[in-house]
Amino acid sequence: MAKPLWAADQLIEQAQAATGLQDFDNDSFREGLDVLIGDLNNNNPPEQSIERLRQALVGALSTRLKISDYHRNHPELQQQKIEKPVFVFGVPRTGTTLLSNLMAADPARRSPLTWEIDDPIPPASSETLYSDPRAVARLEMEKKMLAANPTMGKYYRNSAIYPNECVFFMAHDFKTLMWESRGRCPNYRDWLFSTDMTSAYQYHKKFLQVLQSKAPGVWNLKMPSHALFLETLITVYPDAKLVWTHRDPLAATGSFASLLSLGFGAFAGEKDDAYLGKNALYQAPLHANRIMDFRDKHGEDRVVDVHYADLMNNPVGTMKSLYAALGDEFTPAAEQGMQAWLDDNPQNKFGRHEYKLEQYGLSEQMVNTAFKRYIERYDIESEGV
Repeated sequence: MAKPLWAADQLIEQAQAATGLQDFDNDSFREGLDVLIGDLNNNNPPEQSIERLRQALVGALSTRLKISDYHRNHPELQQQKIEKPVFVFGVPRTGTTLLSNLMAADPARRSPLTWEIDDPIPPASSETLYSDPRAVARLEMEKKMLAANPTMGKYYRNSAIYPNECVFFMAHDFKTLMWESRGRCPNYRDWLFSTDMTSAYQYHKKFLQVLQSKAPGVWNLKMPSHALFLETLITVYPDAKLVWTHRDPLAATGSFASLLSLGFGAFAGEKDDAYLGKNALYQAPLHANRIMDFRDKHGEDRVVDVHYADLMNNPVGTMKSLYAALGDEFTPAAEQGMQAWLDDNPQNKFGRHEYKLEQYGLSEQMVNTAFKRYIERYDIESEGV
């Protein structure tokens, strides 16, 4: 039997050596790490992917060590409240990124930015969020990456100073679907869908407490797969405002499979469209079904709906309606910020994201059958995929 490529204890030791720190806040991350490594060790990635994965795993552990250390040195953070945060979620590829970017353009809101998620210690101040040397360095790196591969932006609109997903810091507790996309990880996926997510959301709160310690605000948060864990989310954040983005399942599922292929290719080093299609069709309807289950229990009004078609056709008007539904003021500054972002980021700025269901072994009938409950419950505009 071949020697495993990764061992949890070795990865932890490497993170401790890299940071000079020894103590985590707790070991809630360990079970997920062990399950994930079990799956990854069953894959056969190329040499460059092995190192890329090692860096990602050690990086997540290293950042958790830093967050844990910062909390120990600043115990007052535990008393900081996260008040009325807005969580955006839904089936993947339904407009959550666009909606989050528009909300982030409102100066009254606070979003976790890509660069500070990657490098949170020491936390930036409100005055330096966009000018911190770490942010500037990431922007320069970003320009070089886009110059080398200008089509990347058509898959996922992001920047060092744009908001990014909670997945990238919940990953420090090894309870996110991001890790599942790094190869064939069916055991990790099934474990994640059934495990208790309390520790992941508690860590999520700790992370935000660090970021807001010098740059406070009302949080704008986004991750499609919050949809899977809403009961836990409102236990940790009882006053959270919840926003569900809707889109034609045919378009969303095809786009989701295409996005999964990027992570799979980068970390697994191979192309397996049939696996990716099957995985996308398993995960995507589950997001919708769990939100509907949540609504059945807590009422329709506990979640606000935003439709992708409305965001495309009338983004500012749709945002005005969303703010009204949330009970928030839509200020002139918010409207100006959103319009400026839209002007700078026209649709297909980096090219059109093209995908076909058939490429992933899927058909319209398969998707419609999987989303039957959702399609019958909501009036979703067809995109003619």
